[in-house]
Amino acid sequence: MIGKRVLLPLAAMGAGYAAFVRPRIRRWGATRDEAAAVYPGDSAIPEADSQSTMATTLPAPPEAVWPWLVQMGCDRAGWYSWDRLDNGGRPSAERIVPEWQDLAAGDRVDSAPSGATYFTVAELDAPRTLVLRSDLEIPTGRPFDPGRPYPRAYTQGVWGFHLTPLPDGRTRLVVRTRGYGRPRPADWIAGFLLGEPAHLIMQLRQFRNLARRVGRTASQGPPGHRAGPEAERAGARQAGRTGSEPG
Repeated sequence: MIGKRVLLPLAAMGAGYAAFVRPRIRRWGATRDEAAAVYPGDSAIPEADSQSTMATTLPAPPEAVWPWLVQMGCDRAGWYSWDRLDNGGRPSAERIVPEWQDLAAGDRVDSAPSGATYFTVAELDAPRTLVLRSDLEIPTGRPFDPGRPYPRAYTQGVWGFHLTPLPDGRTRLVVRTRGYGRPRPADWIAGFLLGEPAHLIMQLRQFRNLARRVGRTASQGPPGHRAGPEAERAGARQAGRTGSEPG
């Protein structure tokens, strides 16, 4: 039986995490205004139990960032994050692939290498907004149709990418997630202990890799031109910029 000497420290650690660490995780890199804003796709999960807003600045205008986002998916370019965890170990694309640029609302994008689970494109407004939606039955992990009766246990959410041009030719990328699930206690525990920390780890990796790819592409110039080492290093330096202030 667990005694008070164990329970009390665990309770204190949990309270400290909830009060000081969790709020920062759910607003990593975003300003207060960005975190408080309403974005396209938010209304898809109107009674969300959880929400996060993370942001970074990328070294190119939205038109140059968009092709990298629109080709994401396990059946496409990957997710530019930890490939061993979310892409079956297959490296994410290092170039823009024309065949993967055709995406529309309602399309499915594989979220697992097996193709057993997928995101649905909920909203798409090039080059400003891409919102991916997931509806999964628990514990099977099978997708379900939200237009039909819901299963007894499920989780659903949106993963939105919102691009805003900055005056200096760069892009402010805000990523908004919203989630809802039942039964509520199990969904909350899973999100608190696993979902939110995992999202932070994967999202920051994606930010960094996107910045490297976008920076390299933006510095290459006309076809056939190869960027010099300094231009490539500038893109790499930008990859680490996830501060709370735009620019």
